Amino acid sequence: MNNVKSEGKERNRFRFFRPISLFRNFEYAVQPMKTDPIGNRGGSRRSFIAGIGAVACAELTNAWVWGQSSVPALPLKNLGLEHLDILVPDTAASAQIYTRVFKTKLHQQSFQGTIRYFILLGDLPQNRQVGYIAIGVAGTRPTSIGHYCALAERYDRAGVAKELEAAGFSAGLGGGFGMLPDPDGLELQLFQPPAGLVTAAVLSPLPVDSTGLVTPMGVDHVLLHVADIEKSLPYYHLVYGANIKSTRQTNPDRLWFQLEANTRIGLQKVPSGQKPRIDHYCIKVASFDREAVAAGIRRIGLKVVPSPDEPEVLRFLDNDGITVELKPA
Repeated sequence: MNNVKSEGKERNRFRFFRPISLFRNFEYAVQPMKTDPIGNRGGSRRSFIAGIGAVACAELTNAWVWGQSSVPALPLKNLGLEHLDILVPDTAASAQIYTRVFKTKLHQQSFQGTIRYFILLGDLPQNRQVGYIAIGVAGTRPTSIGHYCALAERYDRAGVAKELEAAGFSAGLGGGFGMLPDPDGLELQLFQPPAGLVTAAVLSPLPVDSTGLVTPMGVDHVLLHVADIEKSLPYYHLVYGANIKSTRQTNPDRLWFQLEANTRIGLQKVPSGQKPRIDHYCIKVASFDREAVAAGIRRIGLKVVPSPDEPEVLRFLDNDGITVELKPA
């Protein structure tokens, strides 16, 4: 009888945590064990123990490798942009709008008492390595693009923080979210593969029109409005390397950094009277009929806006006024 009680207590204790991959989505490292939309309860005591063992071994192995390596943590050997998140007042309303624009299978995750939705930028493979737009509740933060994420071949969190601080930059608050602010406070998140869609995300039961207008294929770029491009350069050269390819193209107040996977980060001087922010993001999509898609976006109730600075893209404002671009891959 004592053994039964003890095993019951132990089982209850294991219900509250879900095993995760070491680097996949550290942002969501400790996940509640929720019932999924079809009523299945994920995980088991055995899989939990196995998962924790794998994570522990991986952590020890990587700690040993990093501790023995003479390779500096920065600059990163980047693998390109992977995802971004938007912060909005009503995540369900935004998810329903985005699924009318993008042909995708909507996923969701219970997160800190809310539902976080994911617009996948491609098919979900077995290893879950796919880009996405995460839709989270703004809460006390303004409606905005919250952060963007880049992948790195090797990401030593402690080493990166140490080198940033040694150069006089902030390493953020640390912790599971791993957000690194640039000199203007714009947030970068870093992952070392395996990354991709969070393990806890499942197909969403939210009623949506999933026909979509375009087929997404990944993040193309993000444009950051910064206070001073020249003062931002030391930070970005430290993170991505002084030799990273950069171009100014036709706009002298806009600088592009070319990352891997044919992705880019743009820096532009923030307009007078405005605060630095992530101004917009662009999604690569399969080839499309520009006029037909523009008409479809208007039918949804969204505003198509001119893009003379980027004539190859179709630019529009989502239902919360966030600027989104579509670019043929």
